[in-house]
Amino acid sequence: MALNDDWLALTEEDTLEPELPICDPHHHLWDTGHEASARFRREQVEPRYLLDQLLADLGSGHNVVSTVFIECAAMYRAAGPAEMRPVGETEFVNGIAAMSASGQYGPTRVAAGIVGFADLNLGDGVAAVLEAHIAAGGGRFRGIRHAASWDASDDVRNSHTNPTRGMLAEPVFRAGLARLAPLGLSFEAWCYHTQIGEVTDLARAFPDTTIILNHFGGPLGIGPYAGRRADNLPQWRLDIDDLAACPNVVAKLGGVNMRSNGFDWHQREKPPSSVELAEATRAYYEHCIERFGPERCLFESNFPVDKVSCGYNVLWNTFKRIAVGCSAAEKAWLFHDTAARVYRLDG
Repeated sequence: MALNDDWLALTEEDTLEPELPICDPHHHLWDTGHEASARFRREQVEPRYLLDQLLADLGSGHNVVSTVFIECAAMYRAAGPAEMRPVGETEFVNGIAAMSASGQYGPTRVAAGIVGFADLNLGDGVAAVLEAHIAAGGGRFRGIRHAASWDASDDVRNSHTNPTRGMLAEPVFRAGLARLAPLGLSFEAWCYHTQIGEVTDLARAFPDTTIILNHFGGPLGIGPYAGRRADNLPQWRLDIDDLAACPNVVAKLGGVNMRSNGFDWHQREKPPSSVELAEATRAYYEHCIERFGPERCLFESNFPVDKVSCGYNVLWNTFKRIAVGCSAAEKAWLFHDTAARVYRLDG
């Protein structure tokens, strides 16, 4: 049983549009082990989220036909050169993907695409790491996420990659990023909302690299940003407008139910419904869809991280409520086709 299953069960809903095909382009798999479990439990994030746990969520009602795994520092190699240790994560996930591909665990193709971590601050030296990921990925490896989310406040946790301020602009980082496109790899941009302009500058400098903005650019609602959502939205909209003008950028729509977003759903006696979630977060979704267009937007679960606030069925119901006015073709892009195109999936 998950840490908050009893709480999540307090809000149950019928699945909306259960036949609509979905590719979930952003989830994690991990087993933190005993040392890290205490912190994960304290934050109500699952310390163990492997195939069985993911399948339980995927089977909650929606028609999820495929998924994409996104790096989370899981199962790194215990030995060998430090820069090569993240390849262990790709080896681990590719094994799970092979299990899923057998059909023995149901029709969903779990981790049909894999996004890993390589330290782009290695500059040109990252090439060997990228090639090792591709070899370990069994034809599933699609890109790199080197998280850059950084904030000066001690109340905001920076990314697990320990980024420095302004990292995306550093020449050595950009030398590493330049190695992606020739290998057919994309770049996942995970930042905070104050850094969206840095992603735009990066996208302009590398027009041949597909850049995928994670989680709306990370709108913060904690620390110095608590209670300032309305004040921050106008600048966020302007920054998104500039970023959307870069044709090589696509936007993941989701990941806005984390603790860092400041909605505090996890503190309620009962989890929010999809109606409540849609109303509270609609501004982010609608603006991105308007500016990027459905062909450059893809709904994402960010599970199990967003599970701190809601269940999988409720979350995808939220997306379907937000997309209620879209045409059938637009829904196809938002829920499946954009993800399949960006990550080069067969189905």
